[in-house]
Amino acid sequence: MPDTDRGLVTEVVELTLRGSRAEAPASIVEPLLISDLPVFLRWRGEPPWGAPELEQLVGVTDRLIVDSTEWEDVPDPYPRLAELFPRCASSDIAWARTSRWREHLATLWPGIAEVRTVRVRGTTAQAWLLCGWLRSRLQRNDIALEHDPAETLEGVALDGEAVPLPPGDPPAPSDVLSDELERFTPDPVYEAAVLAATA
Repeated sequence: MPDTDRGLVTEVVELTLRGSRAEAPASIVEPLLISDLPVFLRWRGEPPWGAPELEQLVGVTDRLIVDSTEWEDVPDPYPRLAELFPRCASSDIAWARTSRWREHLATLWPGIAEVRTVRVRGTTAQAWLLCGWLRSRLQRNDIALEHDPAETLEGVALDGEAVPLPPGDPPAPSDVLSDELERFTPDPVYEAAVLAATA
């Protein structure tokens, strides 16, 4: 590791499951796990909600990492994701990419206490998660969302008034994933935002 006398040893095992083994992925993964080490599951695309394969893997996972930007029909899948919260901690890369904006919006308190509409120029997932975050933090489900589609989170307006850009640069995608791999406990603020997004 840089600036230390310590080294870091890692190992990546990539499995391709076919046939009946694909229906029981946990039975293949479990023997590879090392006790007392956390288990992270990075699921690409929208998980097959309720499928035995997902249920099995969630059962051996400490943290499920998704990117709801990859999902269709957001926010409709969020209640299904919320069903997994009691079973394993969850992270959403789309949520992590809103962190600069959330921190910046929080500095506007108490001026944002009465906001009625949030307009977000970004991905659908980022828009709904930011709206859910505002709803949950302000304890008001009457905040409306207006969404301008964009590939990245480019801007936010509250009741028609543009919010200045937050300081700093957006984090690199590798840094976002790396940060999520450093989390070991549930994120109650994220969980509340997911639930409020569909309220």
